[in-house]
Amino acid sequence: MVARRIVFAVGVLLAASLGGVLAVRAQSAAGTTRLVAKPVFHVQKPAVVVRPEKARARGTLVAQVLPGRVVDVRSGPAGAVVARLTSRTEFGSPRTFAVTRDGAGRGYAVITTELPNGRRGWVDAGTGALRLSHSPVTLDVDLSSRLLRVHSGDRVLRTMRVGIGAESSPTPTGRFAITDELRGSAYSSAYGCCILALSGHQTNLPRGWTGGDRLAIHGGSTVGAVSAGCLHAATADLLYLMRAVPLGTQVVIHP
Repeated sequence: MVARRIVFAVGVLLAASLGGVLAVRAQSAAGTTRLVAKPVFHVQKPAVVVRPEKARARGTLVAQVLPGRVVDVRSGPAGAVVARLTSRTEFGSPRTFAVTRDGAGRGYAVITTELPNGRRGWVDAGTGALRLSHSPVTLDVDLSSRLLRVHSGDRVLRTMRVGIGAESSPTPTGRFAITDELRGSAYSSAYGCCILALSGHQTNLPRGWTGGDRLAIHGGSTVGAVSAGCLHAATADLLYLMRAVPLGTQVVIHP
């Protein structure tokens, strides 16, 4: 997993000069260049351990892999193993999953970046490797109005204008989750102050794009459909999201 290229799409207007690469170059023993993830800081919000039925009432049920543990992600409750994941992401954040279904003691259906958009993995509830907590919010992105709303149950806590994917590289729709919260300056000034990495992937990359396919919310123009698929937000809004939105929070993007 270390050598895997994990990068985010930035605005099309920035692509030629900045490339959107969220990685640092390192020389291998053979002298060739490879891309490796660069660890950066993460601000962990306090997590309240809860029972699944209470977490479903409002916000997002979150399953975090405990330090030092490894979990198998399966294609279904009794399916094949599709990934084995440690307690840290490629960027050093605590590994968290947004839970979309409780399997009545058998496990949890989860959103994970290791699977394509729209597919859910399944993690075992009985291994003792997971801790359940609750994100009090969910994020809703309306592409037609270019608005991102932070919800707590039926309440809208904040509404923010966002830039979205250009016509040739539209922002994918579906249900995703926040996987990492990173300092933008650690990667490129193009990202602004902050990057909230999403589990999703851009499936309509611009022609000639070499910057990877991971989606994110980060700094950039909010004037319209200007990006290669990511969501752009203003600095004040990004700082708010970094404070208010825990890892594992669900993000619903719809037309």
